[in-house]
Amino acid sequence: MNMQQTFPQERTNARLVTGWKLDRIDRASLLARFTPLFPDVVADHVTLRSGTDANTPLPLDQRGEIIGEIDDREGVQALVVRIGGTCVREDEGTFHITWSLDRARGRHARESNDVIARLGWRPLAELIPIRLHPARF
Repeated sequence: MNMQQTFPQERTNARLVTGWKLDRIDRASLLARFTPLFPDVVADHVTLRSGTDANTPLPLDQRGEIIGEIDDREGVQALVVRIGGTCVREDEGTFHITWSLDRARGRHARESNDVIARLGWRPLAELIPIRLHPARF
């Protein structure tokens, strides 16, 4: 009897996000400064590009600044980030950190850019420098 073994699709074919992970120490201090408004705290990364693969080059920047914030009062809260002198991504979205969500209301992190585009964002009185670690996730 000839038995063939099948394997799940290898991770190299998976679609990934390329961007930055927020430095853990900076994350802790930001969580103390910006109280999450919704029960599901994300607060861990900034997206450069979605739908990438393991061959996509990592970004070079390792520093950014929190320059603003937004929440839609319906389950999405985000912090706006400037990296390399801009907050505008290549896809015309806005660099941001999804801060908190209300998943029980059906909210998702991918909605942060829509909320920013629809409502704009509030600038901070003082910019907050952050350390970023280039990553794929």
